[in-house]
Formats: sequence, structure tokens, C-alpha cells
Amino acid sequence: MKRLAVVLALSALAAAVLAATPTPDAAHQVFEPMGPQAGHIGQLWNLFVAICAVVFGVVLAVLLVALWRAPRAPHTAPGDVSPLADPERRATRRVGLGVGAITVLLLVLVVASVFTDRAIARLSLKDAVSLEVTAHQWWWTVKYLDGEHVSDRVETANEIHVPVGRPVIVQLRSDDVIHSLWLPNLAGKRDLIPGRTAMVTFRADQPGVYRGQCAEFCGYQHALMGLLVVAETPERYQAWLQAQRQPAQPPTDAQAVRGRTVFESTACAMCHTVNGTQAQGKKAPDLTHVASRSTLAAGTLPNTREALADWIRDPQKHKPGTNMPAVPLSREDLDAVVTYLGSLR
Repeated sequence: MKRLAVVLALSALAAAVLAATPTPDAAHQVFEPMGPQAGHIGQLWNLFVAICAVVFGVVLAVLLVALWRAPRAPHTAPGDVSPLADPERRATRRVGLGVGAITVLLLVLVVASVFTDRAIARLSLKDAVSLEVTAHQWWWTVKYLDGEHVSDRVETANEIHVPVGRPVIVQLRSDDVIHSLWLPNLAGKRDLIPGRTAMVTFRADQPGVYRGQCAEFCGYQHALMGLLVVAETPERYQAWLQAQRQPAQPPTDAQAVRGRTVFESTACAMCHTVNGTQAQGKKAPDLTHVASRSTLAAGTLPNTREALADWIRDPQKHKPGTNMPAVPLSREDLDAVVTYLGSLR
């Protein structure tokens, strides 16, 4: 009972943490596949649960029968050791049949796993969107590799946009430790190992926002290493991609102009990039179009003016251990920087 209570408490805690994320409506459900890859994995899961349930039921039934048929005697009676002299031939045959049946069921799971793997590999990659996702402690870099020219490539962070109905090829890299990318509604887990390149393919068949998560413990803030996949119509995807290819628009109002000056003259520009400005740092998320994203700090905070100001003022309060340092700015300079970043759409 204690173990059951612990499991229920942890489940409730996980549900509460997920509900407290900036995107509680983002789908994060392995039981609701939104693409063929996740569908194949879901079918394998259902078969696995069904076979394990049958095996569990049979074992439990045999145990109950054995308890019911066990001989009873008073505690003062001497032990009956006479069966030790006779081999239990019938029982041995039954045990053998049981072991054989369980072995067959396990082989069925192995064969089903192989066929699932082959089905996943058969996804047509014609006209696929090519991405490169790099994991860092504790955020994601996303690069779009399609385009005739190098200048057509796009870099963003912690958010992937894909067109509905087109396959997506994702090359996976790690910048520091072992991570694992998991998109429950779209594809299975794939490890990201430093020095190696892995690959995962998927296709989203329904528009929506799907949450991804690092599924390999990678440090203190592993739980706050989220990722959003936005699946949208091909027209909206192309419009988003074209917008992302543009450099940051120069600020027009006085406060935003001041914010850009502060941003370029402080530590912000040493780590972040804003294309079209002097800020070309490569150690932190690209902020060229940061205002178009839904969340901040890899799904830790909603992308609002108040949350952005609080994040800049004291990032360790929201994500202890993050490499983002607190930036000491006056109230006026902080408001100006937030206004400037809020204009980067």
C-alpha cells in the first residue's frame, strides 16, 4: 500500500508540474499519436500491455488455485515430507507448458518490436524538411537546413515549426552531456551523445502544439528542458519560415532604440545573437525573433513582458544552475531592453 501511495503521489506531482508549465494545453500524450511514427509505437505499447496483462492474470490465477488447494494441518502436526520421495511428473509438465507459453508470448513481443522498427523506418522522406537540433544544458538550438543558399538557413531555439503532412528529418547533436529528445505525440525517444550524430524522423498529421522533453537526466535543471513542436498548415509554415529568414527589424520608438543600445553594450551581446545588429554571441539562444516564441528558457516561463523582465533580472530564481547570469541593469535600462526584445518578431 505504501508503494501504491508513493506512485499515486508522484503521478499527481508530475501532473501538477506539467499543468504549471507555460503551455499546459500543449499535447504531451503518448496515447494520442498524431503521426505514423508515434502510431506504430502506440500499437506496440498496446500489444505489450495486453500480453503482460494476460501473463499477470494467469500467474495470479495459478497462485490462488495453489493457495486454495494447499493441504491444511494443525500446527502441532509433524511435517509431511513424503512427497519428496515421488517426482511431481504432472506438475513438472504443467510448469514446462507454462514456461513454454510465456516464452512464446515473449517471442511475440520481440517479433512485434522488430516489425515496429521496420514500419518506423519505412516512412517516406520525399520532400522532407531537414533540421538540426543541438542539446545544451538546459535548452535546444534548432537549425533549418533547407534552402538554396546558406543565407536561407534559419536558427531558432526551443521551438520547432513543421508543416502538417510533410516528413521531418532531425539530426541530433549534443553540446555537453548525454540528452534524449522525446516527442510523445510524434516520435519515440532518441539519445543525443556528445561526439555522435543521431537521427529521428516523424510526420505530424494534425495541426497543433506538441510538447517535447529531454528524457535523459542531464543535470540539475533536466526537468526544465522542454521543447515545443508547432505543426501548422504548409502556408502558415512557409510564412513563418520566410519571417525567420529576415534580420531583426530596426527599432522605431525611442525606448526600443535605447534597449538595443543597452543590449549591444552589455553582457547580453557576448552570448546572444540578434541578426542585423552587433550582437553575435553563440553561447546562448538566438534572439533574432524571440518575441515570436511562446515560452522563455526552454519552456520554463511564458513569453510575456513581465516574465522576460524577471528572467533578465534574476534567472537563477527560475532556473538555478543555468549559465544565464543576472544582468545588473537600472529599472529604465531593463524596461528598454524588454521593450526592444518584445519588438523582435
